[in-house]
Amino acid sequence: MRITLVATPIGNLEDITLRALRILREASLIAAEDTRTSAKLLSHYDIKAPMTSLHAHNEHAKVKHLLDRVQNEQLNLAVISDAGTPGISDPGFLIVREAIQRGIPVETLPGPTAFVPALVNSGFPCDSFVFEGFLPVKKGRQTRLNLLKEETRTIVFYESPYRILKTLEEFAEAFGEERRICVCRELTKLHEEIVRGTIKETINHFKNGTIKGEFVLVLQAK
Repeated sequence: MRITLVATPIGNLEDITLRALRILREASLIAAEDTRTSAKLLSHYDIKAPMTSLHAHNEHAKVKHLLDRVQNEQLNLAVISDAGTPGISDPGFLIVREAIQRGIPVETLPGPTAFVPALVNSGFPCDSFVFEGFLPVKKGRQTRLNLLKEETRTIVFYESPYRILKTLEEFAEAFGEERRICVCRELTKLHEEIVRGTIKETINHFKNGTIKGEFVLVLQAK
């Protein structure tokens, strides 16, 4: 009986560890953020373990039921998100917290997460940094940006293609349009793109370029 958080590729399916594949094959049950998305990965590696969904909209209600099953049926439960490491801007925290409270063994496998290659590839100092993930969409967004104005460490954000231009424009206003930034799009995928420059330059780039896929923004410290 155990719960294992398994990091899965953020794009390129080759970016999965041998240990992750073994754990997924040995799992009694896999809790996936989106079973349709994860089915492609499992099919690619011929993994036939049954799946159940565990995502932001059902995890509060489902965690207790899942952990009851783990304990009553002595299951080895693997937890995966659509891409990357569960719990990093994805479901995972709630089941880990509850499992620890119940005394259920929890292990986390090292593996892919989008902000690490973006941070290292940015050219900014990465010995000390701040990971912000997704900024609040509405309430608290401006407050958060104001708090980060004086930050002296490299700052990492996630953003969707639907808000990337708005976010960059807000960055220009909050941090100054000459602050340098590294914008990473579609990391490890066929159309991976790394854009480095001032915030103003990246705004101009994406106004005239492609806005598809998930983004990681790495902002120079003050």
